[in-house]
Amino acid sequence: MKIRYILPIAMAFTSFADAVELHHVIVRKGTDGLDMVPLTIANAGDEGLSCNADFAHWYSAGIATVDPGKSVRIELWFDPKSATFTILNDKRENLPVERLWCGLSGRAYATRGQITLDRTDAAKGERAVSCAMGQDSLVCR
Repeated sequence: MKIRYILPIAMAFTSFADAVELHHVIVRKGTDGLDMVPLTIANAGDEGLSCNADFAHWYSAGIATVDPGKSVRIELWFDPKSATFTILNDKRENLPVERLWCGLSGRAYATRGQITLDRTDAAKGERAVSCAMGQDSLVCR
């Protein structure tokens, strides 16, 4: 018997209901128990910047644009229990930040440079970076 006949028959008897188990997720709201750690991004280059946050491996969003010679302040929040940085959305839900990066406007992904965050930033209560174009990508220090 050919596989093209066996595979559909086998799949017909498989329970797809067991393939995915859904769980109710409680989304944390507000800033109780969180420390504010504002992030200032200065554009030291000649072109505009587009800055983005990756909140999950499948979801990212633009968080700021920065004109040349200007800077922007972004409200970050730090959870000392989980060592997680978050950004609040318009519903005040906590969006855990996996990665922050900026790139040149119009080609942000191709020129992106990552902005690192760690516990020392939270201990200082702030983080400031200046971004300028390096050889192939943006460098934010």
